[in-house]
Amino acid sequence: MPPVAVKNPLALNEWVGKEIGVTEWFRVSQERIEQFAEATEDRQWIHVNREKARKESPYGTTIAHGFLTLSLISHLVKELIQVQSGVRLAVNYGLNRVRFPSAVRADSRIRARIVLNALKELADGVEAIYAVTIDCEHTEKPGCVAEWIVRYYA
Repeated sequence: MPPVAVKNPLALNEWVGKEIGVTEWFRVSQERIEQFAEATEDRQWIHVNREKARKESPYGTTIAHGFLTLSLISHLVKELIQVQSGVRLAVNYGLNRVRFPSAVRADSRIRARIVLNALKELADGVEAIYAVTIDCEHTEKPGCVAEWIVRYYA
């Protein structure tokens, strides 16, 4: 899906309460999972030991860290929303709620379904609150659901 282009952050107001869209599928490779394990010092076998995971894990393979899935949200949202002007700086301001209902298996694909829950004017910009659902290919439950706050500074 091509990105939704808005003239400036305030133009996001027309999307409040609406689904902005769904991203293209994004592959979560074993290599990416291992790089994340190294970067975060989280080398639990369920993420990095394919043989042991194949034998002992309920998933039959290694899985992505929940925080890896969460960290991909900014990339996926950027793929879907394009603010054309009026942004000096966009900042990840935080999260209100995060859950990981389903594991993201290594070498599977995910995509983001994005709804703009709220938009609030600030003295020097706007604050957007996005509801993001990370769908996993061939899985009923999402890999992650999060309410993500982004501040766009003018």
